[in-house]
Amino acid sequence: MSSPQAAPVVPLTELLAEGSPILQLSDSFRRHGHALYLVGGTVRDAFLGRSGGDYDFATDATPEESLAVVKLSAQAVWLQGFKFGTVGAQIAGVNVEITTFRTERYEPESRHPEVAYTRDIEVDLSRRDFTINAMAVRLPEKDAIDPFGGLDDLKAKLIRTPIDPDVSFGDDPLRMLRAFRFASQLGFSVAPEVLASITRCKDKLATISRERIRDELSRLLLGSDPAPALRLADGTGITEHFLPELCALKLEQDPVHKHKDVFAHTLAVLERATKLDGDEPILELRLAALLHDIGKPKTRRIDPQGGVSFHHHEVVGADMARDRLRELRFPGEVVVAVEEMIRLHHRFHTYGLGWTDSAVRRYVRDAGEHLHRLNSLVRADCTTRNPNKARRLAARMDELEVRIAALAEQEQLHQMRPDLDGSQISAYLGIPPSRTIGEARQFLLDERLEDGPLREEEAYRRLDEWARERGIAPAGARIAPKEKKPQERDEP
Repeated sequence: MSSPQAAPVVPLTELLAEGSPILQLSDSFRRHGHALYLVGGTVRDAFLGRSGGDYDFATDATPEESLAVVKLSAQAVWLQGFKFGTVGAQIAGVNVEITTFRTERYEPESRHPEVAYTRDIEVDLSRRDFTINAMAVRLPEKDAIDPFGGLDDLKAKLIRTPIDPDVSFGDDPLRMLRAFRFASQLGFSVAPEVLASITRCKDKLATISRERIRDELSRLLLGSDPAPALRLADGTGITEHFLPELCALKLEQDPVHKHKDVFAHTLAVLERATKLDGDEPILELRLAALLHDIGKPKTRRIDPQGGVSFHHHEVVGADMARDRLRELRFPGEVVVAVEEMIRLHHRFHTYGLGWTDSAVRRYVRDAGEHLHRLNSLVRADCTTRNPNKARRLAARMDELEVRIAALAEQEQLHQMRPDLDGSQISAYLGIPPSRTIGEARQFLLDERLEDGPLREEEAYRRLDEWARERGIAPAGARIAPKEKKPQERDEP
């Protein structure tokens, strides 16, 4: 069987219009003696006026019976979730998943639930995470099924479990983190009894795989309101199980109370970052905003006069962020991006002392492909309540970005490389590719960063001086630079 392919988003009204393929599918289930319900996030989003891309259905048919019915009208079928009761299919260009009524429970260290089938839609809905996801629409009649007050909770913007939260979180402890994810995505509050249950049950999160926690944390951070959601989560103590560094930011005030609360500052930076990453949220930027100051507790020093300092907290924090993200199994490219953004985010604060063009080039070179996100992090990090100071910092960043743009236009700044390539250096020095060639190449790159593009004659002159200082007698051969393929570029 095939695997699911991306499908276009279809409005629910169109999906359930008279004569639509989905209603025809429900008629087919009915003819074969089975019920079919639209369930889960699709129903929730429909009441919120939002559209989703994939659609979930529940049925009293067994997986084998569902497969037999679906095959009659599907363009493609996938069975990756078959042993858990789910048949996936594409019908009239829409991706659907049809799951047998069930209850499920995650055992410690298991990525997959223990599944038990049931014949009752209300039992199926009772074991879903929250009331707003425990609603259904019976097809083809289009009757709403809401046994746990999900619609009222949608109106109240409240996250609540359909059964006792202790039982619900015992079935799947990840639901505790998911509560804060929905708070972030939807801007909802979490019911007091749910928060109390999370406080009691938080240690159960230790049984959940790091990958599942990573995915839920990512969804939380990519929501429209992650800072308040994390503040709520921290209040229950659950963040100790996946981001203990965040809890450590609640430092005691310095003796003269001059330094702002690092935890509150961090959430303020995250909130500002959500407004700076454009139409599409950027996970790397939001992770960097969340973790940018986690090196402060380790580097905090109070001088005899009561002043507080955090020297090199960005270097310590970058290493700590790398280790935490690896532990949470984030992809390598995400880890590298966040690590480098944190390591560099304090460099801008020396800009007011006066940067040469060389300093600008090095900033761009070190930031690499993360430059735009790094600058957004620096802007987000300005949480001062002093409007004059905020304007000055914003103006400096504006000025730096203008300088970067001007240099980029003059010097191909984003593709900086030595003025002589490896083959030219090798021919001139008369030695084969080796560490020495690499060192010569790095020397020419440093010269390029310091003084901008060099004429070829000047590049050879500086290479000649460099070689003679090291006891190398250049052969003096000069060749044309190696022709590059259309997409090829040198890396510094």
